Amino acid sequence: MAYQNKAMMSMDSPQRKLGRGKIEIKRIENTTNRQVTFCKRRNGLLKKAYELSVLCDAEVALIVFSTRGRLYEYANQSVKSTIDRYKKACADSSNTGSVAEINAQFYQKESEKIRQQIEATQKGIREMLGDSVSSSSNRELKNLEGKLEKAITKIRTKKNELLFREIEYMQKREIDLHNNNQLLRAKIAENERGQQNMDVMAGGGSYELMPQSQQQQEESV
Repeated sequence: MAYQNKAMMSMDSPQRKLGRGKIEIKRIENTTNRQVTFCKRRNGLLKKAYELSVLCDAEVALIVFSTRGRLYEYANQSVKSTIDRYKKACADSSNTGSVAEINAQFYQKESEKIRQQIEATQKGIREMLGDSVSSSSNRELKNLEGKLEKAITKIRTKKNELLFREIEYMQKREIDLHNNNQLLRAKIAENERGQQNMDVMAGGGSYELMPQSQQQQEESV
């Protein structure tokens, strides 16, 4: 019974209630421990911001400055665009419009910018192809001519650069093939000389045996 009471008292102690790894939320005095805690919690915060932006399709921007003034940031769009959106939302917060209306206006402006960029790109393509030159003025035609000449100059420069690289490669390849050919010729000549020397040595030390019938005839004579 006394053991059970002691166990219950130990469970109700303040240290037991704090839990494992729980620390008091206040400034860490030790510099090393403070830096280690900063690195760990900063990485966790960046990870949570990334997960929030991916899982919930939210626009997230996170800015953290260390005690030494070093910047750490994360944004799934860009920090600048998110800050601009935040400023606009704060400026328009006094209006009667809802957050949905503010977001709709923001995306409407962005879509308008993208539409203008697409139209400008399509117009440039038509001009390059010569489809819209009939309604162009003399000044516009001169500007288009200048753009085309610049583009042709860049294309020719790049083409010549590639041709020079190809020529240098072929010249180097030709030299390598010539050297390999000379090396093979030298090896063939060396092998032929070695074969001739072997034939000479074999011919000088050989002799033919006279047939036995011919030898008996010569002895009888």
